[in-house]
Amino acid sequence: MKFLLNGPKLRKLGVLGMNARNVDYIQKYNSRRSYPNADSKMRAKTLARKADIAVPELYQVVYSIGQFRSAIASVSDKQSFVIKPDRGSGGEGVLVLSRENDGTLVTSSGRSVSDEELKMHVANTISGLYSLAGQPDRALFEYKIEFDPVFEAISYQGVPDVRIIVFLGIPVLAMLRLPTKQSDGRANLHQGAVGVGIHMAEGKTTFGVSGMEQILEHPDTKNPITNVSIPHWDRMLDIAASCYEVFELGYFGVDLVVDRYRGPMMLEVNVRPGLAIQLANRVGLKSRLKMVEAQKELPTTVKDRIDFTKNVIAPIRIKN
Repeated sequence: MKFLLNGPKLRKLGVLGMNARNVDYIQKYNSRRSYPNADSKMRAKTLARKADIAVPELYQVVYSIGQFRSAIASVSDKQSFVIKPDRGSGGEGVLVLSRENDGTLVTSSGRSVSDEELKMHVANTISGLYSLAGQPDRALFEYKIEFDPVFEAISYQGVPDVRIIVFLGIPVLAMLRLPTKQSDGRANLHQGAVGVGIHMAEGKTTFGVSGMEQILEHPDTKNPITNVSIPHWDRMLDIAASCYEVFELGYFGVDLVVDRYRGPMMLEVNVRPGLAIQLANRVGLKSRLKMVEAQKELPTTVKDRIDFTKNVIAPIRIKN
């Protein structure tokens, strides 16, 4: 079953637009001095580890192409790993690799990759091809997430993740991002992944969106994407709320995954989270953000902020 979204429907939902997001929330509540801690994946994970937040293991950081061989050697005993730009955005430049029985490395879509191709990819990453401002970057070789079995029926090849929007320490909206054939196994909506809303109190999926089309089943597996319980949901809310103090940001997104062996892990923090999360939930951000702003005193502990999310934020819906 499909539902086409249009202008009147979006306005009815009270959708927060990009200009309002940038001016009223990102610029107003985020200090520029805190941006580097989030924009650098390596720095973000260092801060997370200090706060006892689990993150994928980092095998090696490549600053120059001369380090390529040592980086390859550092993952020679790994059945799978990921190469990503430190300051990339939108999923660009992320290469997920697995090793076949004969040692051949293949992407999540099954395409084999030669050493020369890998070297070129790392060179492009270091040159800044995928970085936020096109500035010289570094390539991170790290642990590949083995996603929880609950997602096997509703994901295509890649690793699903959960995006949670946090405002003044309070998780206000969340969605599950599911890789598809179109997205080449990546959990990025701009590349064709599916976004699925999550009930903030129950941790269960609600509705899905693919582009501007609302859906109820995965386009590739054809399995229902609604009413799926997200494993370790309370722990994921705890991580998201804790990032408020760790990163000293007022408005941001936290990307998390559920590893089948290691549980919830933080992937990265996004200072400029996209707005499609509203379409996936069929609810606008405006009402939830304004509810937080209207509080004379906000809860100060992580537990109290999560209670606020479940008891005050979660029930808010835009009236039809």
